Amino acid sequence: MFFPVADWSAAFVLTLAVELPVAALLLRRIAPELPRVVVILVTANLATHLAVWYVFTQLFLVGTLAFVLAAEGWAVVAEAVVFLAAFRGLAWRWAVTTAFVANGASFVVGRLVGQFLPELG
Repeated sequence: MFFPVADWSAAFVLTLAVELPVAALLLRRIAPELPRVVVILVTANLATHLAVWYVFTQLFLVGTLAFVLAAEGWAVVAEAVVFLAAFRGLAWRWAVTTAFVANGASFVVGRLVGQFLPELG
């Protein structure tokens, strides 16, 4: 299955538009320096989003429960690990919670955009 880079770029921008404010808000007490937080969040999202878009789509049938669980599970775990490495004093439960809430929000928004604005998807 092939996904053009232009499609990935639009999806990545949407992901960042949703996840950056959510995660930054949840991390504000442990990491108040916003520019540093944004760089870390973008880097974590870049790694996970590329893997979901170009690797997981080759391993699973897109749209199936197995794909969603594997891809979203990967994103949450990988981003939580980045958060733990990047933010000293961050509890692992809060790292997982932050990654879960941010990814859950972007998953829901992505589904809504696909449903109601298919020309953007």
